[in-house]
Amino acid sequence: MTVTLITGANRGIGYETARQLIRLGHTVWIGARDAERGGKAAAELGARFVPLDVTDDASVSEALDTIGRAEGALDVLVNNAGVMATGVPDGPSALRSFDTNAVAIVRVTEAALPWLRRSPNPVVVNVTSSMGSFWAVTNPERPESTISAAPLYAASKAAATMLTVQYAKAHPDVKFNAVEPGFTATDMTADMEGRRPVEDSAAVVARLAALGPEGPTGTFTDETGVLPW
Repeated sequence: MTVTLITGANRGIGYETARQLIRLGHTVWIGARDAERGGKAAAELGARFVPLDVTDDASVSEALDTIGRAEGALDVLVNNAGVMATGVPDGPSALRSFDTNAVAIVRVTEAALPWLRRSPNPVVVNVTSSMGSFWAVTNPERPESTISAAPLYAASKAAATMLTVQYAKAHPDVKFNAVEPGFTATDMTADMEGRRPVEDSAAVVARLAALGPEGPTGTFTDETGVLPW
């Protein structure tokens, strides 16, 4: 039995990743701030629900303790929760973006590590974005180079990718990988064109979440392989 926690999983990529991992035999815990939506999503999927606000230390600690006590270990953590601030950046929106997209990775990962270390094959997947890749946003052949409306999202995702690399170096007993799932049709991108089905993007995340013991660590990838950063 593989025990998996996915943050921000009551909808979008997190929800569909949960569905795909359940099909692979994972016991999936849906982490979400909204208890009604999170509980409903878990019931629909055949998953388990845990209240989890990734911006709140106490909520994160309680959620991981709940899972750890119930399961005895955590095998896979998918840090999926995220926000996209648009418009003119300001201090509050910057704090919210970095708190949710980057600092939350630290909160949840640190709370999860004691339980991950009880797993024979601990895996952490950080859902990030090629919008945080210097290579992509300066490459005229990449669509990221034409987008300037979400600087806080891009910057906070760059931080998320760097955190992945640093965690992989600091904890060689745990596999840490960052993933660009693809430009996906979710609530976050509702007013944008060129989006692809959520099932396709979730499959990219699920593949990394299902890595075996010989899988890579410290990588930044999309569905085609390793991305420059």
